Amino acid sequence: MKITSFNLMSYADIDLSVKEKFRSAWVLLPNSYFDPQKGHALYNRYLDELELADELGFDGVAVNEHHQTAYGLMPSPVVTASALARRTKNCRIAILGNAFCLRDNPLTLAEEHAMIDCITGGRLVTGFVRGVGTEYFSFGSNPVHSLERHKEAAELVVRAWTETGPFAFEGKHFHLEYVNLWPRPFQQPHPPIWCPSQGSLETIEWAAHPDRKYVYLQNYSPRESVGRYLDLYREIAQNYGYEATSDRIGWGAPVYVGETDEKAIEEARPHIEMLFNVLLPKASELMFFPPGYMSPQSLQHILKHKKANSGGVTIESLMERGIIIVGSPDTVRKKITDYHYHMGFQELVTMLTFGTMPAEMSERNIRLFASEVMPALKALTDREYKGFERKTPVMAAQ
Repeated sequence: MKITSFNLMSYADIDLSVKEKFRSAWVLLPNSYFDPQKGHALYNRYLDELELADELGFDGVAVNEHHQTAYGLMPSPVVTASALARRTKNCRIAILGNAFCLRDNPLTLAEEHAMIDCITGGRLVTGFVRGVGTEYFSFGSNPVHSLERHKEAAELVVRAWTETGPFAFEGKHFHLEYVNLWPRPFQQPHPPIWCPSQGSLETIEWAAHPDRKYVYLQNYSPRESVGRYLDLYREIAQNYGYEATSDRIGWGAPVYVGETDEKAIEEARPHIEMLFNVLLPKASELMFFPPGYMSPQSLQHILKHKKANSGGVTIESLMERGIIIVGSPDTVRKKITDYHYHMGFQELVTMLTFGTMPAEMSERNIRLFASEVMPALKALTDREYKGFERKTPVMAAQ
């Protein structure tokens, strides 16, 4: 198993009274609550933590993209990945992900990803995401065209990375007379591509297509739901006529390691509950999943699986449902090993810093996970996975 350390880069110094004053920390929270001095300290602290993960032997570090929110301070993950490109030496740098489809010209991001891949000598992992519904409010973009633009932007970017230019690209949403990427990526034919997703059936099917076979990553869902989504990827792969190997399967979750189970819960409680009750909740389902963003079938699935993530949750409920992993080194190690046995993922993305967690607590968590948990997890292979048992297909590949 490969282990990645993901840092959401939340605005940890947020005034907690915003929960009572505003409907959401997304889009609607006035930017007067952002203190640039505190932002300066947080950005550098979070980058230090990711660099520490590289030093401690994590296989990768990961950043992502969100806009106009205190939930995550990375409107441009290219900036944070660039800062890490020269400061890390061994680990993959995963951008999980960039919303290429939200840009008027996706090639600007394709060029920047190629630059980072060249600077690092081929350590970049690219993530293709559509962005949650709030991003479409931030960009003033019509969510009805989200899936179309996502697929078309991905086609354009992959062709730009792999085909000799110049050539013309004429799509429904993107029109370029000259596609001739300088620089080309270091990795050939292109950097590995991951597809983090909320669980849209259309996105899972697209990622599993034999022309792509992108790594599919699920997070923030109960363990049973994650298992169903990952098995759905495998079933769709079988519908296409191939077996999806476990290195195409990823799971991500907040993780906290303490000296004992009781101490870990006590220490993590205020910070994880702040993340799920203050930073994560949206003003309404329409803001996260606006009309036309996904099919009614996909929306029904996602709302069912994520209905307990809308605020008012406790650390105990999050642990019970397997959305987070908290405990002593032995407990965390055993739980993740058990989840791997049932789900068979070979990519684990750990969020070891979350909510209002202070720097010294984050560093202790990263170090304890690296020394007491990670070695056993890295040894896990498909030999420790129970194996995939096909069920009645949820949907047929088209």
